[in-house]
Amino acid sequence: MTLVNRTLAALALAAASIAALAPIHAAAQAIDLSPEQPTRPRSQKVDEAIKLVAKDFKFAKDGVLTVGTTTGRLPFGAYATDNKTPVGNAPDIAQLVADSLGRKLELVSVAWADWPLGLQSGKFDVVISNVTVTEERKEKFDFSTYRNDQLGVYVKADSKITSVKEPKDVAGLKVVVGASTNQEQILVRWNQQNIAAGLKPVDIQYYDDDVVLYLALASGRADAYLAPNGIAAHNARDGKTKLVGTFSGGWPQAAEIAVTSRKGSGIADAITAALNAQIKNGNYAKALERWNLQSEAIQVSRTNPPGLPKK
Repeated sequence: MTLVNRTLAALALAAASIAALAPIHAAAQAIDLSPEQPTRPRSQKVDEAIKLVAKDFKFAKDGVLTVGTTTGRLPFGAYATDNKTPVGNAPDIAQLVADSLGRKLELVSVAWADWPLGLQSGKFDVVISNVTVTEERKEKFDFSTYRNDQLGVYVKADSKITSVKEPKDVAGLKVVVGASTNQEQILVRWNQQNIAAGLKPVDIQYYDDDVVLYLALASGRADAYLAPNGIAAHNARDGKTKLVGTFSGGWPQAAEIAVTSRKGSGIADAITAALNAQIKNGNYAKALERWNLQSEAIQVSRTNPPGLPKK
């Protein structure tokens, strides 16, 4: 969908936007968006993890773990009510890692496109921002996994679509997906597979604005939304959409989300040890439960596991 069409769609559906936004806003207020985050899990130092930090690792600031993170969407990361403090699951994981290393946490909000350069330049020590492990990224970065990468297919709550289990199930549907994402590549592959099998093509739609996206689902302009499951599940709390299928973010391969550090910098093993300590003591589970991400929990953190293959 072009920018012009998105604009026209927004104008055409503007009258419905207030009604659509009200329940979403109400649902968002049920979670802790305070800058203080009093219910955020905290931890004691983990000596085993601290010992694994390379002696020549140079932190951006003394006594601080500086973490780059995006603040676009909950439950992964957004701004608190003060419009400046990052909150969400990524900041919670960052806090546990910082606590484990005996350091104060400093979160630096960064645009998704800018985190690689910021990390390589030493602006921050690590990035925690829903980054998927890929073989291409492993050439420049180290990874310590902390969550399974899971995608969800969501439809309008009263949709006749009840299940999406394989590519043929989206044949002929109007499906919304984010541009330049892993899930877009997956949807394109599904579409190519379906066309080769003589099935109807998918009408792939793109929206820059979540309000317009959900209005498109509500009005029937779109049939389904393929997205990171955590984000779509968070928005589904208003009861207007429902989950009809889940897939690995690396379909058909499994994929994991990880704390990202500079290649060979000497902190990845320490972070992995910190995460495993938090998995063992229960704080990790609490950090996921706060943002309804329990279904994406891992049993053990790994340093540089196999990632998504190069294209």
